[in-house]
Amino acid sequence: MQTEKHRASRNRTLTVREDERARLEPMVSAAADLRAGFRDDLLVCGDIYDCLDLIPDGYFDLVIIDPPYNLNKDFHGRKFSSMKSDDYEEYLRSWFGKVCDKLKPTGSLYMCGDWKCSSSMQRVIEERLTILNRITWQREKGRGAKSNWKNGMEDIWFAVKDPKHYTFNLDAVMMKRKVLAPYRVDGQPKDWDDTADGKFRLTHPSNFWDDISIPFWSMPENTDHPTQKPEKLYAKLILASSNPGDRIFDPFSGSGTTAVVAKKLHRHFCCIEINPEYCLWTAKRLLLADENPAIQGYADGVFWERNTRLET
Repeated sequence: MQTEKHRASRNRTLTVREDERARLEPMVSAAADLRAGFRDDLLVCGDIYDCLDLIPDGYFDLVIIDPPYNLNKDFHGRKFSSMKSDDYEEYLRSWFGKVCDKLKPTGSLYMCGDWKCSSSMQRVIEERLTILNRITWQREKGRGAKSNWKNGMEDIWFAVKDPKHYTFNLDAVMMKRKVLAPYRVDGQPKDWDDTADGKFRLTHPSNFWDDISIPFWSMPENTDHPTQKPEKLYAKLILASSNPGDRIFDPFSGSGTTAVVAKKLHRHFCCIEINPEYCLWTAKRLLLADENPAIQGYADGVFWERNTRLET
């Protein structure tokens, strides 16, 4: 059960009160429930090893994986311990093949990692899929280091089953950037727009993302999960590599970002998470998504740079 913390009045970090549990708990399925039949929009509290054989193969258009990195990390009482690279790769292989089986032949997969485990992930992914790119995104939040460089980046591996047949919606993930040196032709803006918010240019997304904000206390999507992924980050993956009505699978759901963003963007989801408290956080976030489907940093069909659009 979540330990009660004293929070400042302006702190918007999501919590689950005792009187909310009766409403949220029925939204969470158990692994055993999968035996009765599989359906869309499932939030499953269970161990990945108990669930994978109960989920149909070839069912999902997109898989997003944010597994434990090869670090010592305490997930509210469930601890993951750092190991040798070879052992970590065997850990990945213990479930990765079955996860790949869940993809349609035209499906795509994204796997999150950091500098320490990224090379291991690459080797394991290449055993089953074709890697098309590695996205690196800037984590502007984090502790400094006295005898090393601050870890300010993470990777996301982008892979597909069939490199000739997969979904990629370029127009859905365009960036809106401020124009610092506006160029004109015959007095008219060239490749940029002069708007009430300022001068902006739409640009194609690259594999380096510097516009992501890590959830923090003043953001309504924030939870106490130690490695929560931002909704904006996953919105890019989901919009690029799926279409409305498609099905998305996340076998390490954490605080539920995949499920929440899938719902906000009109996709279906199946998410597995072993921590019951995290599942309740996800359930509450899903209910809140009905009230407010906005994704911070994404508006008017484009992704905005940090600090260029007033957020609410």
